[in-house]
Amino acid sequence: MKDITDIPALMQEIGTRAKAASAELAFAPPEAKSKALMAAADMVWDQRGDIIAANVKDLAFGADKGLSPAMMDRLMLDEARIKGICEALRAVAGQDDPVGQILEEWDRPSGLNIKRVRTPLGVIGVIYESRPNVTADAGALCLKSGNAVILRGGSESFHSSSAIHACLQAGLKAADLPVDAVQLVPTRDRAAVQALLTMVDTVDVIVPRGGKGLVGLVQREARVPVFAHLEGIVHIYLDKAADPVKALDVVLNAKTRRTGICGAAECLLIHKGLVDTVGQGVLKALMDAGVRVHADQALQSIKGTVAATSEDWGHEYLDMDIAAKVVDDVDAAIAHIRTFGSNHTDCVITEDDAVAARFFERLDSAILMRNASTQFADGGEFGMGGEIGIATGKMHARGPVGAAQLTSFKYLVEGNGTTRA
Repeated sequence: MKDITDIPALMQEIGTRAKAASAELAFAPPEAKSKALMAAADMVWDQRGDIIAANVKDLAFGADKGLSPAMMDRLMLDEARIKGICEALRAVAGQDDPVGQILEEWDRPSGLNIKRVRTPLGVIGVIYESRPNVTADAGALCLKSGNAVILRGGSESFHSSSAIHACLQAGLKAADLPVDAVQLVPTRDRAAVQALLTMVDTVDVIVPRGGKGLVGLVQREARVPVFAHLEGIVHIYLDKAADPVKALDVVLNAKTRRTGICGAAECLLIHKGLVDTVGQGVLKALMDAGVRVHADQALQSIKGTVAATSEDWGHEYLDMDIAAKVVDDVDAAIAHIRTFGSNHTDCVITEDDAVAARFFERLDSAILMRNASTQFADGGEFGMGGEIGIATGKMHARGPVGAAQLTSFKYLVEGNGTTRA
């Protein structure tokens, strides 16, 4: 590598090596990619003590930076979470290989046979914050889809990500695949991010995974195409036909299971007919669980709530806070979500099929749910083995971005001396 102080030269070299690796990885046998991921999973588990020791350094760094408890939770690794990383690596290894899959095939009157088949994107740059498990998820999904990846983790997770990255490269070596297929930017210097966003000669797409500030920076400054993973301003609408037990279970889980993930509920919309019954019960249960409820005027008579301000609508707390508002009906809920949502994940709790159908039809979030916790907004829970993020845009990839979503396609055309008239 070049001198670490020469960031442009460092990034240029990383990009050149990634592009060379991607050319080889594009036609790597599925068995080799699966072997690399299984070997990486074994190595992560074998090295779990070292990974946890590295994570302790990161937690100290995060504490010094004043990270919130929710962000510290995102950063923390223990043996159970490392086991989860291993399971995710093995799950991706066991998936069908998307590269070369025939998406469509047809014959033309001219005598041509045409196939549309999946092909890797090439080199993917992944920029993420805090969560060191993204190092494994992103590396695995890019490898499975035949792409080389340049990982730029958050400064808080520098040591943890480095330890996990070493395991991924050990897996590549074990499978005789190019180790440059998975590279980690070896510096916290933010100039590396600026360079990555403009590497049009070697990087094919950027995937930002983090808060609004990170995603906004990437969208403003990137010259490379971007899969946007915008903030998760997740809404739940309690309809007048909501089942009380389902409402309580779903809302509590959606808000409190893990507050720091993008699928955590941030705003509760309550039908006006439920204010004194189910709605009040759910809000009291949230407060009993330690959640601070930012209530609109119609709900402020409920003891323990705090008055909501205009800043609470469309706010991603990522903490033990939730906004709450009374709405007249499903159409009012839809209007609120259209105004303040982020097209990530939204949920309706109702036993009324017509209400659910209207909610699903008239909202265009990447994920829409009925009577289920929004914490399921996760590629692993969708059966994808893992995800590189939840894409909230509408171009190319949308929703959980797994291995298949990290491919493009090409047309294979065969003739038999066929000429055009």
